[in-house]
Amino acid sequence: MVRFTVLASGSKGNATVVSGGRTRILVDAGLSCRELFRRMRLAGEDPETLNAIVITHEHSDHVGGLAVTARKLGIPVYFTEGTHRAWMRWLSPRRQMTYAQWIEAAAAARRQAAERQAEGDAAVVGEPDEPDEIADLPCEVPVAEPVAGLPAAWPSAPDHVPSRKEDPTWLPSVEYFRPGEPFEIGDIAVSSFTIPHDAADPVGFVFRAEGVRMASATDLGYIPPNVKAQLKGLDLLLLESNHDLEMLRDGPYPWSVKQRVLSRVGHLSNEAAADFLENGYDGQAAYVILAHLSESNNLPELARVTAERALNGRACLLANHLLLAEQNEPLSPIYL
Repeated sequence: MVRFTVLASGSKGNATVVSGGRTRILVDAGLSCRELFRRMRLAGEDPETLNAIVITHEHSDHVGGLAVTARKLGIPVYFTEGTHRAWMRWLSPRRQMTYAQWIEAAAAARRQAAERQAEGDAAVVGEPDEPDEIADLPCEVPVAEPVAGLPAAWPSAPDHVPSRKEDPTWLPSVEYFRPGEPFEIGDIAVSSFTIPHDAADPVGFVFRAEGVRMASATDLGYIPPNVKAQLKGLDLLLLESNHDLEMLRDGPYPWSVKQRVLSRVGHLSNEAAADFLENGYDGQAAYVILAHLSESNNLPELARVTAERALNGRACLLANHLLLAEQNEPLSPIYL
């Protein structure tokens, strides 16, 4: 039996569990580990059965509880390489270095290098050559930066598991995927597709298990042709319906934030979602779930009515079950 469980959806946190065969995947981890586990248990899902986490993009409402959850369960996390690097930069504190500090650090590096060379070549008389590794030091030095050439999969059982203070980016295992290239996690086949959003390398997903196809498409400013192509022949569609245009324009957000949300790398409005349902959607999914509703610039009733008008305009779509994902509590699991 295939199961799709939305634990949370909105600007304060996003997470969904996709189950098929013997495999359980957590899609995004935008809530704290404790809250994720609480909601999973409320929905009848066992956190201990999760096999992996897949990440759409690095914004905090999608990765806020990622590190703790992955460490707690000891499971791999699947990213695009761009998203993984952006997530690590977000978690890695940086300190500024003045020119005087730079000079002092360079001098200290030269002294240390000279001492090492002298110790290793004690028989040689005279001053050691200036080491090649002394290069221009950056003015901005990351405290924890990814190491070039680090393998995509890290050891899952190190002798010492770093604490969050020691290395906030440490994960039990990291696996990379490329948008458009399918991969498998246990009994679930996964296809990712690029979406237009203001993140490093954002993606949506199509999951296939036991002949059932489920798609997640949120955090996108519009629906380009490549996304439309992925959202065909589905049994379940999770689709963003973020804001009502009038509420956003008249709402409390600063104008710069309103421009971001309205942009082609922002978020999908009720009207844009409805236009897709009416004109670009093939109507095959038994379930359509409206997701990522803004608490400040939308109302569940507005999102529902706008989508229902689009579905009612095409008789072939009337069989679709229309649901709304919520921010504060999980939806009941959907069995397919």
